[in-house]
Amino acid sequence: MLYREICKARKKVSILGFGCMRFPTVDGKIDRKKASEMLSYAIEHGVNYLDTAYPYHNGESEPFIGEFLKKTGYRKKIFLATKLPTWLVKTREDMDRYLNEQLQRLKTDYIDFYLLHALDKNKWENMKKLSFDTFLNQALSEGKIRHAGFSFHDNVEVFKEIIDGYDWDLCQIQYNYLDTDYQAGQEGLNYAAKKGISVVIMEPLRGGKLANNVPKEALKLLNTLGRTAAYWALRWVWNHPEVSLLLSGMSTLEQVIENIKTADDGKENSFKEAEIEIIDRVRKIFLDRIKINCTACEYCLPCPNGVNIPYAFQQYNNAFMFDDLKGAKWAYMNFSKPEQRASNCVECGTCEPKCPQNLPIISLLKEVAAVLETD
Repeated sequence: MLYREICKARKKVSILGFGCMRFPTVDGKIDRKKASEMLSYAIEHGVNYLDTAYPYHNGESEPFIGEFLKKTGYRKKIFLATKLPTWLVKTREDMDRYLNEQLQRLKTDYIDFYLLHALDKNKWENMKKLSFDTFLNQALSEGKIRHAGFSFHDNVEVFKEIIDGYDWDLCQIQYNYLDTDYQAGQEGLNYAAKKGISVVIMEPLRGGKLANNVPKEALKLLNTLGRTAAYWALRWVWNHPEVSLLLSGMSTLEQVIENIKTADDGKENSFKEAEIEIIDRVRKIFLDRIKINCTACEYCLPCPNGVNIPYAFQQYNNAFMFDDLKGAKWAYMNFSKPEQRASNCVECGTCEPKCPQNLPIISLLKEVAAVLETD
């Protein structure tokens, strides 16, 4: 296993972190026997960063991790990361309450890396209003947490504002060879690194799509390099020296074994020119499948009727990029409220003059509704 440093913390972390949100399940509950085998194998083979959160596995992940660490005695061998459920926080006291509950669930006296979960502009404003800095400073001084960070889902300008808003040790962003301009993206990665803030990467495989939903012509290119599509996607992320580690939400022991083997080749700046060229060609194959050239700039928002136009277009594009209509429909119907869906458009026309891409948004929303909102 290779290790890199969380700069301000001066801690060496494995470049492969275990994301604890996709454990194998039985009847909707974590399969504790299989999950324990996976975690034990990972830790014994050098993985020393476990990442969980309050809502993972419907609240079951933290208690399971706590029981596992206590039973096995692995607590001192790993760095434990979890997150404050910011969307549930309504008062300053709520922050203390959730942290204390998480310490009990995890059966530990301290959390190594404590992150404000899923920050966007609205959650960030709420955190500032409720004096998140006072909360983190107190938790740090009391030893309940060792280091502070945040995970992020919004645009790069909001990301920069948050980066500049506190003395963070680390941040967590979505990043892979398709998402270089998505949310924080490459610009955010570089910005954090220049500020001395370590970066943890989530979704290096785009929820498994860069391993399992690769177009045939792209897969053929990757095969010329040898190894699997997942191997090259992970290697691409590790090639960036600004990345401290990436998280993989592994669901089988086979995935754990494969990813640990891949991590042996995860040195920074290790890609050859020919390899970079092929990944660029693979990226282009994916991007050429995009049906709607939406950049998610959000100039079209807010929609007077509540439609989340960029998200509707994103899931529509995902259906074609990954040949995964079923998955796109599921994400669209489960992660957007009824009033946010394309069929809620009343054709008022407010959005179209604001679109820098000059997209015919009204007619495109009709296409989205016809594809994603029908059986």
